[in-house]
Amino acid sequence: MNGQNRADIRPGIQVFIVQKQDQTTNNLTKGIVKDILTNSAKHPHGIKVRLTDGTVGRVKEIINGS
Repeated sequence: MNGQNRADIRPGIQVFIVQKQDQTTNNLTKGIVKDILTNSAKHPHGIKVRLTDGTVGRVKEIINGS
């Protein structure tokens, strides 16, 4: 599942994100969502989130939606 729909993302789920500095290399970071930072319902590049470790990036893939 991709991370373009805000309704699919909630705190506590595990995701892969791409950080701003990794957008050109598409290097993904794995983590657990703490906060959702994007207010719109959809975003073509992925919903922006903050992980539990403080890392901020856009969701590229949802690993575990439960």
